[in-house]
Amino acid sequence: MSNLMAALFPEGRGALVDEGAAGEIAACLSAAMSDPRAPELMSVQGAAEDGFWPAPGHWMTAYRPYVVANGVLQIPVKGVLLANLSLAWGAYATGYVYIRRALERGLADPQVKGIALLCDSPGGEVAGNFDLVDAIFAARGTKPIRAFAHERAYSAAYSIASAADRIVVSRTGGVGSVGVVTSHTDASVALERAGLKVTFIFAGRHKVDGNPTEPLPDAVKARWQARIDELMDVFVATVARNRGMKAEAVRATEALTYTASQSIAAGLADEIGSLADAVAAFAADLNPSSEDETMSTITEADHAAAVASARSAGETAGQAAGAASAKTRIQAILGADEANGRETLAQHFAFQTDLPAEAAVAALGAAPKAAAPGGSGLAADMAREGQPNLGAPPADQSRMSETDKGAAAAKALLGKA
Repeated sequence: MSNLMAALFPEGRGALVDEGAAGEIAACLSAAMSDPRAPELMSVQGAAEDGFWPAPGHWMTAYRPYVVANGVLQIPVKGVLLANLSLAWGAYATGYVYIRRALERGLADPQVKGIALLCDSPGGEVAGNFDLVDAIFAARGTKPIRAFAHERAYSAAYSIASAADRIVVSRTGGVGSVGVVTSHTDASVALERAGLKVTFIFAGRHKVDGNPTEPLPDAVKARWQARIDELMDVFVATVARNRGMKAEAVRATEALTYTASQSIAAGLADEIGSLADAVAAFAADLNPSSEDETMSTITEADHAAAVASARSAGETAGQAAGAASAKTRIQAILGADEANGRETLAQHFAFQTDLPAEAAVAALGAAPKAAAPGGSGLAADMAREGQPNLGAPPADQSRMSETDKGAAAAKALLGKA
């Protein structure tokens, strides 16, 4: 297992892993190698070949899963993250090749409405990570992509999660570890005590720089540090772009890991929630109810027509209310006792002024009554003219007195004509 670790994470090359993750990485790799299918799986662990996706029911579907539920494609990002692995090996290891192939298939699949990155990883290799992250970031806007840190999205896994539209962290989960690490093992003292001496035969002055049989020279250490710093610059810039943060703010995290609440405050995540609830909410966002769909299909023209209709209805209602109010006012003026003997004046107040009924009646009461031969009052005037056709004034109004005209208009407005 130490040989596998050395091959995957060689000294001096850099790794995107959480602090103290070496033990967990070794345990994950050991568990994967204990899988009865390990020999067969290792034979296909390189770059994806033709016929990548196994047929339904084939045993390889467990290692190259393609799960779509309620329109959401669930892509695992779990265990140790490795460059040249085309598998999702349970909780132990996931390959960048597999993640990218699943992403590409999901983007092309009409049954997939959104993509969920299910993260639980301490990190992994530098090689292949940033290329994968760029592919995820480039897919934004094609279909919604959401990352779920359940429980952890550290270092290489956080790099991947940061490319999603949103990041949800479980209450006990965490994100972060934006940093790069490598190491050098100095076995010179142990070799000396064991009476062993290693002699290298090589060409090229730097060919054996950083070998474990001697202390690490300062110049070699400085060169390794420059390499790590350069990778850190790429990591920081990638997260800053993905999260819409300033590079200085990302760098200031100094590779810390953050709890759920801390990650929100630091701008490294967007919300806290359980995996089941968060994924269900994501699916609900992607599959609106029929009522929501109906509301979403209202066009600007439909909206304008609805506003115009409402305005017209309001105007009609206002006109009706105004007519009813005018009718009540006229009736109050012409029907008042004070109008008897003052019909012409009453009609003037009712039809030629805007005086409130109370003011008009008060003015009538203060005015002298006019003498009228043959009787007086509105009733007498109406009696002299007889009963006209219902709903219409006399045909020839040119021969009517002002009093007659007012009476006819009053009857029409009051519904008595």
